[in-house]
Amino acid sequence: MRIIAKKTLRTFWEQFRYRDVEQPLKAWLKVASTADWASPAAVRADYGNASILANNRVCFNIGGNKYRLVVKINYPYRVVYIRFGSYILMPPSRTHGTHESDPQEPIFPGYPP
Repeated sequence: MRIIAKKTLRTFWEQFRYRDVEQPLKAWLKVASTADWASPAAVRADYGNASILANNRVCFNIGGNKYRLVVKINYPYRVVYIRFGSYILMPPSRTHGTHESDPQEPIFPGYPP
């Protein structure tokens, strides 16, 4: 898979308060980069706890469910987009209902700067 916006993840884990998510995100990047996800079922084969959402979005539990990463996947072209207007990687308490209702809504107002 081709990952779009890796820098967004790097920028996030370089913040002092999110340093604990660096290694789990690097592990996710390694798996996602070498994966060949042709369908949601292929994603679930690699990540059984991934939530398949509407509009080709997938929610991954990162760092033992301490964080969630929501991405959009273009299955025919094998591309994973980390975007949706603002960065969507946050503690699960912030995602409950938020990524389902409006993925374009900023989760961290003003982030990225």
